[in-house]
Amino acid sequence: MAIGIVAGAAMAQEPVRLYAAGSLRSAMLELGAAFEKSDGIKLAPVFGASGLLRERIERGEAADVFASADMAHPQRLAAAGRSLQAVAFAQNRLCALASPKIEVTTATLLERILDPAVKLGMSTPVADPSGDYAVQLFEKAERMRPGAQAVLMQKARRLVGGPGSPQPQPGRSLYAALVSGGEADVFLTYCTNALEARKEIPELRIVQIPEGLAVSARYGLTVMKDARPGAARFAEFVLSGRGQEILAEHGFAPASR
Repeated sequence: MAIGIVAGAAMAQEPVRLYAAGSLRSAMLELGAAFEKSDGIKLAPVFGASGLLRERIERGEAADVFASADMAHPQRLAAAGRSLQAVAFAQNRLCALASPKIEVTTATLLERILDPAVKLGMSTPVADPSGDYAVQLFEKAERMRPGAQAVLMQKARRLVGGPGSPQPQPGRSLYAALVSGGEADVFLTYCTNALEARKEIPELRIVQIPEGLAVSARYGLTVMKDARPGAARFAEFVLSGRGQEILAEHGFAPASR
């Protein structure tokens, strides 16, 4: 009996294996540090495009907690019986990260991204929710200007979020590198990503999406059925007052649960 208790205690201290959307990197690293300080359990994070991470879990990779940039991917794992119920834990929204070489405002955003001379960047749909949210923006553009959706879908460059996409260097913003390097003049990405990019390169500009095109992102969290004991505690910490404060400090808004 004593051996079983000791083994259980040791298992409870095993790191929580977190698979999380790349846009959560900074926030989750801080959440992990705060969680370790309060509970004594480390976080072992893996970051990437939510759709690709979900596929890796479905193929059998060991994860304890999955934090996605949408609700659909964690809900799919829950529906398949791989995880517990998916819970919304944060909200984000799309912004346009623009090169200082391009004249663009909220009022002129649609006109500028439709301009053949302007290079438009986005993430990869299906593999990454950010790409799906960009497609939603294109659908809204179609209602405002017939024909816009086809133009935007054809011209937008899928620069991140795919299986072969470049990965960010440690501590660096991939979006800052892509826009400053000329791969895109305007990049549709999460506002939190845009804020981190501008911290790195202050000359970059963040353009708010006009109301008629605005797209919000609801982030979902789920704990795997065979998760280590600390997984549920980490999920509870993310949803706690302190966890939500940390997310807010990184630009995320609370999500109704």
